[in-house]
Amino acid sequence: MPRTLDSQITMEKTPSYFVTREAPRRISNMSRETKLIVVVRNPVTRAISDYTQTLSKKPDIPSFEELAFKNRSQGIVDTSWNAIRIGMYILHLENWLQYFRLSQIHFVSGERLITDPAGELGRVQDFLGLKRIITDKHFYFNRTKGFPCLKKPESSSQPRCLGKSKGRTHVQIDQEVIEQLREFYRPFNVKFYEMVGHDFRWD
Repeated sequence: MPRTLDSQITMEKTPSYFVTREAPRRISNMSRETKLIVVVRNPVTRAISDYTQTLSKKPDIPSFEELAFKNRSQGIVDTSWNAIRIGMYILHLENWLQYFRLSQIHFVSGERLITDPAGELGRVQDFLGLKRIITDKHFYFNRTKGFPCLKKPESSSQPRCLGKSKGRTHVQIDQEVIEQLREFYRPFNVKFYEMVGHDFRWD
């Protein structure tokens, strides 16, 4: 980590911290007062997005259905597949709560980050104890990407949009498969909502 003055906040990110078993202990050993920001989204949509991303790099992988289920006719989901396991948020949170207080963790809604980026970032700024500087005027919606883009300062004409790997069309998945996965995730989602005190309305 770079050196930080008392008037500064150092931020660092990676998508894998939240689901890496040893990360909470190691981060706690570095600093028990670290604040954590976790972006979560509907776990079914997240799994399909994960698969779509992998498929773009490895076109020969098995179908989503083959990877998601040990036995689809019996509805037995394969929780060893990372794309499925990552969305079981309550399990990962329980690991973090062995080392951090819940008040040190802020959960960002991935869905609302798209529909109301300024509102979600406003809550992040509040969580970090910062003045709300980022507002609606800093965003515009890019219809091609299907995501909001961050406007650059007047000195730069180019906005900051998500990269090529973001916003791609998801693979079409049978509705019955989606329903089976919704049923699978429901109890995990309910426990997660109860733990964090917020209903993300993924059902």
